[in-house]
Amino acid sequence: MSKKILVVDDEQSISTLLQYNLEQAGFKVITALDGEEGLRICIQEEPDLLVLDLMLPKMDGIEVCKQLRQRKIMVPILMLTAKDDEFDKVLGLELGADDYMTKPFSPREVVARIKAILRRSQSHVEADVKETEESEQVMIGDLKVLPEHYEAYYGKERLDLTPKEFELLVYLSKHKGRVLTRDQLLSAVWNYDFAGDTRIVDVHISHLREKIERNTKKPLYIKTIRGLGYKLEEPKMNE
Repeated sequence: MSKKILVVDDEQSISTLLQYNLEQAGFKVITALDGEEGLRICIQEEPDLLVLDLMLPKMDGIEVCKQLRQRKIMVPILMLTAKDDEFDKVLGLELGADDYMTKPFSPREVVARIKAILRRSQSHVEADVKETEESEQVMIGDLKVLPEHYEAYYGKERLDLTPKEFELLVYLSKHKGRVLTRDQLLSAVWNYDFAGDTRIVDVHISHLREKIERNTKKPLYIKTIRGLGYKLEEPKMNE
């Protein structure tokens, strides 16, 4: 069955171009020209992935993303941004977008990126469950990760994580105590070569820390290893 893609962009030429290329790639495509319509269609149609422009009439892409996540709608989101939308890129990722692309872009690259996101959203957790089937849960201090149930807890409190945050936490927990470079995390969690743009990792790490660390300035679980990357480890009693 064809995957359903919702494209929300107020530029008709871009919307038509994306629709054509995605349909040629075998996807079913729905389009919307403003944020309010896009939000309504996304709630009603439950697409497999949302291509979302940031600069939209009636409701911008940031607000659409925010409202979807508040409704616990965890559809994968590929954001489209202009070159000078650096702040919006970071904010969009913090609100739960999975990836972003900068205009102008190649339609083929958009299709490739969408396939990569869908591949990760479908297979990543299943692969983690298979690799951790001998132990259904991973305990690290007060942090408990349940890959098979797609759940994570801090103490008795269930963590409200986006799909990408959960995948990142699962991968870190599987390799607890090991230093993982940003490039390793990009490859493992996003399954895409971001041409050295590792900011997407830093943004998700920062957002994950806000949910599992008592003091994000002095993290006990996710440590930054200067010049290398990150490491998830057991909290030390004297810290």
